[in-house]
Amino acid sequence: MTRRGLLLFVALGIAWGIPYLFIKVAVAELEPAMVVFSRSALAAILLLPFAFYRREVGVVLRRWRPLLAYTIVEIVLPWYFLSSAEQHLPSSTAGLLLAAVPLVGVAVAFFMGRPAKLSGLNWVGIAVGMLGVAALVGLDVGGSDLLSVGEMAIVAIGYAIGPAILSRWMPDLPGVGVVAVSLAGAAIFYVPVVFATGGWPTAWPSAPVIIAIIVLAVVCSALAFILMLALITEIGPVRATTITYVNPAVAILAGVIFLRERVTVWTVVGFVLVLAGSWLVTRKRREPIAPSGAEEAAAQAQ
Repeated sequence: MTRRGLLLFVALGIAWGIPYLFIKVAVAELEPAMVVFSRSALAAILLLPFAFYRREVGVVLRRWRPLLAYTIVEIVLPWYFLSSAEQHLPSSTAGLLLAAVPLVGVAVAFFMGRPAKLSGLNWVGIAVGMLGVAALVGLDVGGSDLLSVGEMAIVAIGYAIGPAILSRWMPDLPGVGVVAVSLAGAAIFYVPVVFATGGWPTAWPSAPVIIAIIVLAVVCSALAFILMLALITEIGPVRATTITYVNPAVAILAGVIFLRERVTVWTVVGFVLVLAGSWLVTRKRREPIAPSGAEEAAAQAQ
């Protein structure tokens, strides 16, 4: 990995590892719907001018049906349930549970009619990852927060379906345009929700909460996406997926340092098992070397 690639990797690992900390800060004073609205609206304001300048908005809107589905499963529902769950769960636990998204992705691919060819090692990864989730839920979280765990399950499913929609129905669309329009759509959706649920704050939020919303929008949403594109360009999409194994560690450290969240033995056990399982389940099986004339076709089929 080049020095630039390493810097991008570290920056993105931090940007995607700290949202849980700042969501925890934000929901201390704001309703989950207000957190989602504020975060998505500010991020959209930052990205939309860029998307308009590159003439990507119109192109994206022509594919409005899959775009709408993507917006719902990737932003509208997950961001709300994540914010709601963090009213009760430690931020580090939320980050750890979402490390299981690659495991959920296997099931999503199956139900979407595109099941992955799993090797024996992949199946071991699924089993190990599920043991890690069980350790976190049954021995670290406790039965009193099962509703929040259910909300995190919805988040994980949404985060697994979103990329599947992109790869199946919108692989040719410009990434910045898709994210900018999705963020704008989510913000518009939450305007009536915030007013209908009484989520608009009656008093000006404290400075830490305002800072948390700004960081969530600017760093964890708009900037993180730009970093992701740059990282994929620098090291390729396959190697870029290893960022999944860094984010939970950042989430744990941030929760311990800034929120004084406790780390139990089962937190560590769950962390190791979930990440090991996710790593094993994303390991590609070795395919036999194709004859030279079929190399290109084989590569496209993978």
